[in-house]
Formats: sequence, C-alpha cells, structure tokens
Amino acid sequence: MSLSLLAFFAIVFVLVYLLRMAKIGALVAFLFAGVLSGPYIFNLFELTTAWTFLGDLGILFLWFTIGLEINMRRLWQLRRTIFGFGATQVLMVAIMLFPMLFGLTSWSVMGCVMVALMLAMSSTSEDLQILTDRNQLNTNMGRQTFSILLFQDLLSIPLLAMLPIFAGKSFNLGASAIDVAVISVALVISVIVIGRFVMTPLLRQVAKLKSKEAFLLAVMLNIVLWAVIMEWMGMPAGLGAFLAGMLMSETLYRHQITVQVSPYAMLFLAFFFISLGMGLNLPLLGHNWYIVLGGLVGLVAVKFMAMFMVARVRGVSMPDATMIALILAQGGEFGLLMLQTMKNSNITAIPSAHAEILTAIIILSIMTTPVLLCLYDYLQRRGKLFPQRHPRTLDDADATIKPDVIVCGFGRVGQIICQMLDAQSVPYVALDLDISSVMMGRERGFNVVYGDATNTDVLREFGLSPRRIRAVVVALDNATTARDTILSVKSIAPRMKIFARARNLADSQILLREGVATAMPETIESSFFLGVSLLDHLGCSERELEKLLCDMRADNYAALGTPISDNKD
Repeated sequence: MSLSLLAFFAIVFVLVYLLRMAKIGALVAFLFAGVLSGPYIFNLFELTTAWTFLGDLGILFLWFTIGLEINMRRLWQLRRTIFGFGATQVLMVAIMLFPMLFGLTSWSVMGCVMVALMLAMSSTSEDLQILTDRNQLNTNMGRQTFSILLFQDLLSIPLLAMLPIFAGKSFNLGASAIDVAVISVALVISVIVIGRFVMTPLLRQVAKLKSKEAFLLAVMLNIVLWAVIMEWMGMPAGLGAFLAGMLMSETLYRHQITVQVSPYAMLFLAFFFISLGMGLNLPLLGHNWYIVLGGLVGLVAVKFMAMFMVARVRGVSMPDATMIALILAQGGEFGLLMLQTMKNSNITAIPSAHAEILTAIIILSIMTTPVLLCLYDYLQRRGKLFPQRHPRTLDDADATIKPDVIVCGFGRVGQIICQMLDAQSVPYVALDLDISSVMMGRERGFNVVYGDATNTDVLREFGLSPRRIRAVVVALDNATTARDTILSVKSIAPRMKIFARARNLADSQILLREGVATAMPETIESSFFLGVSLLDHLGCSERELEKLLCDMRADNYAALGTPISDNKD
C-alpha cells in the first residue's frame, strides 16, 4: 500500500509539474494520474466505493464553485454582454452541433439537444487561469470572455433541471420546456430571497465566533444540506450544491468563503478527476481512436467558427474575436460533470460507450487550448497574423471595478480613514473580521466587507497587485495581526505604500522595521494634541507649536527616546 501511494503521488507531482509548464490546468494532471493509476496501466488502485465516494464529493464541490461565481449584482452589471454575447454564442454553437450529432448518431432528439448544449460550454477554470497568466482578464477581450463564461455557468441551472426529463421514456417538448423554465425561475428567486433573509443572518451568527473552523464547517454543511434537499425532491444532488454556491454568492461573505473553501475544493476536485480517470475504458477508447480524434477536431473547429462569427457580428475587432474564439473553443468541466451525473443517476440519454468517447473528446479539447494559443503567439510574433498592439484595459472605462485603497481593519481608526476617503471620492474597500462592525458600517454606507486581511488570497481577491492598488492602510489594533497583514501585503506587492496605525511607540518601531511608509502611534499623537492644547492656553505662538511638533516627530519620533511605560496613565 505504501509503495503504491508513493508511486501515485510521484505520478501526480510529475504530471502537475509538466502540465503547468505547458500552461495546462492541474485538474487535467489529476485526471491523467487516475488513468495511469487505474486498472489498464499501472494498476496501483482499483475504483472502489471509497474512490467513488470521494469523486461524488468532488462533483458537489465543483458545482458549488461554479455556483459561487453566479452573483446577481455582477450579472446585472454585465447583463448586456452576458445575455447578449453569451446567449448568442451558446445558441450558435448548439445550432451548428445539433444537425451533426443527429445525423451521425442514433441518439434521440433530446439526447442531441442535451449534448449540443453541453459541448457549447467551455472550461471556466482553465480559461480564467489563461486570462490571468496572460494578464488579459481586465482587458476588453478578457471581460467579454468572462461574461460568456458567466452565462454558461448560469445556463447550468436549466440544464441540470432538465436531467430528470431524461429519466422518462417520453418527452413532451412544450410541457417540459415550461417545467424547466418555471423550475429555473423559482430557483433563482429562492436563491435571492433565502440568500438575503436566511443565509446572511445565519453566517453573521457564525462569523461572530471568529472561528475559521466553524465558518468552514457551516459552509460545507450548507453544501451537503442543499444537495440532500434537491435529491429528496427528485433533482440531481449537484443542483443543490450549485444553489448552495449561488446562495453564498449573495452574501457579503462571498470573498472569504472563496478563499477558505478553495484548498478543500481543490482537494475534492482532484479526487473527482482521479476517479474519473480510473473509470475511463481505455480499450474502448483505443478501439475507437479515430472517432475520438474526429470528434476533437470537429468540436474545436465548430466552436471556433461559431464564436468568431458571433464576435464579429457584435462588432468585436478581428484580433479580439480570434482570441475569444481560441480561448473558448474547448469543452469544459460542465460537460464532464453532466456525463458523470447522468451516469450516477442511471440516466441513459446516450449509450455509456458514447459517454466515454465524449469524455475523452472534452478532456483532449481542454488540452489543445494552450497549444493553439502558443501557435497563435508564434504566428503573431512572426507577423503572420495581426499587427502588435497593447490590449486596452478597462481601468479608464470603469474605475469602480477595483478599489484604489485597501483599508485593513474597520475599528475607530479605520472608520475615520474611510470617511476621509469618501469625502475625497477615493474608491476603497475595508476588510474586517468583526461582523458587527461590518454590518453597521454597511448600513451607514461604507464599502466594508467581511474578510481576513492577513490572508494573501483574500487580498488578491480584492485586487491587491503592484499596479492596481495605490496604497494599503493597516488600521488594526493588534500589533501581531498588523505585522502579519503587512507581511502578506509585501509578499504580493513588495513596493506597496503601507500606512499603519500603532498603539504606542514600541509598536510603531516594529511596524516601521517591516517596511511601512508611516506608522502613527496613537498614544503619542493623542499626547501631542493634549500638550499643544495646554501650551496654546499658556500663550505659546502657533509657529512655536508647529516647530515643536515637527522636531518631536522628526525621524519617526527619535527625539522622544524610549518611554518608561506605555501602560501607566
């Protein structure tokens, strides 16, 4: 057992390293690890009920992650691109794929419709990673691509709701379409209502404990609870996990949830892809290799042509239309999830052998995207395609996308800083783990959210980067927490200007050694204010008082020496 485990982790490490070098997502590496460890190659493990159980948990977490991206406010802000560009793209791909599937297979009409819509979806995780790695997420092309991916995720609701229809032997198009529409609208409305009036108060009570473990368990319990409820209603359990993600996305804890759940979600997603790889029937795929290859070429070509045409009709430039079509020309995790969910639910809309072939086509299409982009970049450098140009970012077009200042801590000092920023119309976001302060601040109109400022993933979630954020304010009253926050900020943006609040001179000196631009000791400054008021009453001139303060503040209060005690009044 130990040798098998050692060999397994060695395989996973090598595959993740090689595929990340090739800019291919780590999830594909886990899938290949499952293939190599499965019964047809090294036979390290068997696809037991334990692996299947872990894979089922991975399915729930993947659905939850997709649902967490569906935020109603974000959908409304990008509604024109999402429901215009996104809907047209999916419809065009499905229209082009349907006659090919219907003519080349023996599937039913609904089977062809389902597979066409399923293949119209792209890989959200890989595409967002590609845009991030290429520093193009905040360009016009990147935002349009992101909007299409959001619509595809939103389409998951009706497609999942349609799965029970495949369990029946007959299909009434009109009645079933109405059922799916009613279910989808009801689920969306339920998400908005429950998210605002049920989930937010519950999470508020959990957040008051200031326990990361309790908060994480509350999120996981919510995922499993909704999966059980949907399964009890005769719907796929994945739909429940998807709705759990949507519910969480409607709360102000969305960013913190994303950061805390991500490591565990990646772990269970790895189990899903490993179990998926173990279950692939390699002899069947080898015997039908020409079908897999033809399906791969056909899928990528059809999706590229469909998306390129839609983009050009919408007035997108030739280079941007080409990039959007290349990035979205693959299948995605949604297709893999749908096929696995249908298999687990004993839904035989298409033969199981054909489902295996479709799984292989989707996996290979995900791997071709980085290859096609490398070829595009090579031709671009050689001047064979379009003239070199710098993509226009949205910073000037929409300055509210990211804040200019991050305020860490929303106590009495943080609130005053935020008031001053509001007075000068400087966009900011404040982070705090005290849910009472967060709720009261939001009621008063402050842009404050629940989040751990010491966590680098949380800081990145709010846009911390060397070029985007202009300054960071550390207004935390705990010196250790403030120091951890400063180190987290410096690890992301080493040259970032940090303005820190310190309780006393000793804390100020500690923070200054960590590289902050200004560390203001509040006890010293309040003493200065008191002393100035006294001297003014005694008749000292304003010029003398200003000179005295400048001398005492010079070289970070070096003239004061070391106080005998900061604890005595």
